[in-house]
Formats: sequence, C-alpha cells, structure tokens
Amino acid sequence: MKQVLFLTILFFSSQLYSQATIKNLDATAFKKQVDGKKSILIDLRTTKEIEAKGKIKGAKQIDFLDKNAEAIILKLDKNKSYLIYCAGGGRSGECAELMLNNGFKSIANLEKGFDDWKRKGFEIEIRE
Repeated sequence: MKQVLFLTILFFSSQLYSQATIKNLDATAFKKQVDGKKSILIDLRTTKEIEAKGKIKGAKQIDFLDKNAEAIILKLDKNKSYLIYCAGGGRSGECAELMLNNGFKSIANLEKGFDDWKRKGFEIEIRE
C-alpha cells in the first residue's frame, strides 16, 4: 500500500513539473503577451545595451551578465508568469532554462530578442 501511494504521489508530482515549459515566441506573439499585461516583463541586457538601444516599455531589468543575476532570478515568485528577452535570444534562452530547472511555472522567451522586436517596429522606450 505504501509503495502504491508513493508511486501515485511521484506520478502526480512529475505531471505538475512536466506542465512547466518554455514558450519560445517570435516578436509578434511576444507582443501579444506583453499587451495582455498578465506577465512580468524582464529585460536581461546590460544597462549600456538598454541606454544605447532602448527597451520594451514596462520591462524590469535584471542584467544576466551580472554576478548576482542568478540569485536575483531565483528569488522571483515561481508561480508568476514571466516574459524574458535579451538582445538576440541567447541569454534569455539560458535564463529560461535556469528558471525551468528551478521550478518556475510559466516562462516565455522572445526567441530572436530585442533586436527582432525593434526590426518589427514595435514600441520601445528610450531613457533620456
């Protein structure tokens, strides 16, 4: 009986974990998620990158190249939904894997990054 109970718990635990996935979205699909305002938007680029090119309006910055970035990310609420992006998709892909492997439930990655967002002509904000 204990073995059956253990296997049942293990099965349902794995089902809950397997529901968490990374959604790699193109700029158009990502924009729809941003416009929906149901997720936390995170820019993973450096301050210099943001100052030089701007950012998606409403994005919170976590510099993924900073030595404390992983600790900052792991302190976020794992039950909330996150939209993440960087310049071209590399850092945000790594960050998405980090988040998934640490129990975050909902992660959407801007597949080709901010550069693609900007190329598509979507709204950005520039720091002055």
